[in-house]
Amino acid sequence: MTSPLRHDIRRGAALMLAATALFTVMSAMVKELGGRIPFVEVMFFRNAFAIPVVMAIALRRVRRPGEIAALLRTRRFPGHLLRACTGTLAMASSFFALTVLPLAEQTALTYTTPLFVTVLSIPFLGERVGVHRWSAVLVGFAGILVIALGKGAFQGGAAMPPLVQLGVAVAVLHGLFSAGTTLLVRQLSATESSATIVLWQSLLMTAFTAAALPFVWVTPGWGDVLLILGIGLVGGVAQVLLTEAHASAQVSALGPYSYSSILWSVALGWVLWGERPTLATLLGAVLIVAAGLYILHRELVRARQRKGQAP
Repeated sequence: MTSPLRHDIRRGAALMLAATALFTVMSAMVKELGGRIPFVEVMFFRNAFAIPVVMAIALRRVRRPGEIAALLRTRRFPGHLLRACTGTLAMASSFFALTVLPLAEQTALTYTTPLFVTVLSIPFLGERVGVHRWSAVLVGFAGILVIALGKGAFQGGAAMPPLVQLGVAVAVLHGLFSAGTTLLVRQLSATESSATIVLWQSLLMTAFTAAALPFVWVTPGWGDVLLILGIGLVGGVAQVLLTEAHASAQVSALGPYSYSSILWSVALGWVLWGERPTLATLLGAVLIVAAGLYILHRELVRARQRKGQAP
């Protein structure tokens, strides 16, 4: 008999805060490696190390040996393949941006996922977006412009180096690819279990990055090996904590706590690389986070309205 879903907000919030902190630490390690090891190579190890963690989580629900093979059984392989493609592009965008942008700016720009989810839900899910969510989207994109302008964008000359321009654009693309991934998961979850979706994601993303290794491989030194192992360990533990957080409390209630990574990224960037966030970065982050939180609020309002209209 399946145990009822619990809702322990204190436990869920504590686990979400811990997971968010560890994911930010992992990003800091990726940034530190970025100047020496190609980010695609780092992506391979990140995905490869995730497989045992994902398997351990998935196997907790297995009661009989025959159920193991059932975890990978699917009739929607093209959907899993497309979801892995968008996931790989999202991770590549994030990891590349980490190599050229301050940690806090990269973190703030990756918060654009809810904005793109709102926009893409119109053509892909047929959703109607009202004035409230459209206003939030505009505020969020204004936050992106504030950060870009603070870096010297649109001023011409050498105000904003081309590599930094590319980093800002790619960081925003992370939000677009991540939003596509989110919508694909929504579609797949109608017929596929979460374990099946995550397992196919990990296996395919590892395969994609492994195929690129011969073209980018750089043999890491011992110090870099330790960082790579740290990325796998910290990322794996963070994934477990995130999973436990979602098992402890409703996902909608945990959303605001995920934005705590901006605090960790500011602190780590300042301590490790002397990256003091500019006023534009902080203001832009506030606008993007506020937009994301308001979109979450409107989602909860709409959910309550649908529940009230249900027979």
